[in-house]
Amino acid sequence: MVRLSIKEYLDEKGITRYELSKRSGIRFQIIDNYYKNKVVRYDSDVLDRICKALDCDIKELIVYEP
Repeated sequence: MVRLSIKEYLDEKGITRYELSKRSGIRFQIIDNYYKNKVVRYDSDVLDRICKALDCDIKELIVYEP
């Protein structure tokens, strides 16, 4: 199973979902869905904008759990 670890990353860095929304230009509801792992199909543009806003690599946000 693939899941996002955005919640853990934001908590570790002390960044709120609202702040990520503002930094990335992505609506809060979309950020919230990614944060809560409610997304079934990941949008590569959204993930790219999140990575740019957080100055991180995609490997830091995605976890594979067999």
